[in-house]
Amino acid sequence: MKEQLTIIESTNKKNRLADDQLVFGKHFTDHMFVMDYSIDKGWHDPRITPYETITLDPAAMIFHYGQTVFEGLKAYRTEDNRILLFRPEKNFERMNRSSERLSIPSVDEKLVLHYLKELLRIDQDWVPATEGYSLYIRPFIIATEPNLSLAPSSTYQFYIILSPVGSYYSEGIHPVKIFVEEEYTRAVRGGTGTAKTAGNYSAAYIAQEKATEKGYSQVLWLDGIEKKYIEEVGSMNVFFKINGEVVTPQLNGSILEGITRLSIIELLKDWQIPVVEKRISMDEIFQAYEKGELEEVFGTGTAAVVSPVGELTWNDCHMTINDKQTGNLSKKLYETLTRIQTGKDDDPYSWTVEVDK
Repeated sequence: MKEQLTIIESTNKKNRLADDQLVFGKHFTDHMFVMDYSIDKGWHDPRITPYETITLDPAAMIFHYGQTVFEGLKAYRTEDNRILLFRPEKNFERMNRSSERLSIPSVDEKLVLHYLKELLRIDQDWVPATEGYSLYIRPFIIATEPNLSLAPSSTYQFYIILSPVGSYYSEGIHPVKIFVEEEYTRAVRGGTGTAKTAGNYSAAYIAQEKATEKGYSQVLWLDGIEKKYIEEVGSMNVFFKINGEVVTPQLNGSILEGITRLSIIELLKDWQIPVVEKRISMDEIFQAYEKGELEEVFGTGTAAVVSPVGELTWNDCHMTINDKQTGNLSKKLYETLTRIQTGKDDDPYSWTVEVDK
């Protein structure tokens, strides 16, 4: 049975910014979802409350040992004013996989999806109507027990917050520059690379800062052992179109299992375009480039959807991809996915979920 959801509506609604003033991840809606966990009660007391600050004990274990997981998905407003989610069940499945890796208790995936829909129903006016804009959804779990012992927490809180956003990259769908990182390591097999957990991202800041200083939008990570095989981009999975075939690194225990990645692979297979998941080295990519066979490179993720790569730098070798223009396949994938997500095209794959008003 569903535990009774408590709803406390805000009496002090915020003034919304115009869509063209939105900055990714800086603005938040009027409400948030909260649920508690304890060993004796399990997950309990689900509630929607006004968006507010969190008060935690200074010894809360999240601060000291980083026991936390999170997700990212979006809600889209259609031209006929419906609100759609894109494969949300996959996000909560992945959150539970991340939680298992971080020794965090799992949540009931169907139940938290129900709670998310209720939160969206209340804050539905925050879903932007402007093309290219959406409502970013951030579910996350934090360890809250005040305890400095090196062991999993006995208490947790699960939150969902909402943020209206525009394009993740200021360049939009235009090709971006990517720097191949060889000094620092993002993850290794057996580590936490397959989990969406905070430490994976903060540990990557130094490499991203280095890339940004050099004028690059993102870092392309190599494997942590040989520094040879391609893994993923900082916030995206990565694909290469080589001589008519699309190649992406296989999931190997250190790569995040992207939901957009999965959708891209399913689209390519449906279109009868050869797509292969395998271990691929930067040397192979460079050889393909030298032969003129590297036709397109693009990243995929919830925030950017599909992000074409116009330049790839590795070992001081600057590879210009498709004359720094968006490739036909990248464009088709982006347009197909975004048109399904926003309800402009039919959804033959049953990927979208409508939020009742």
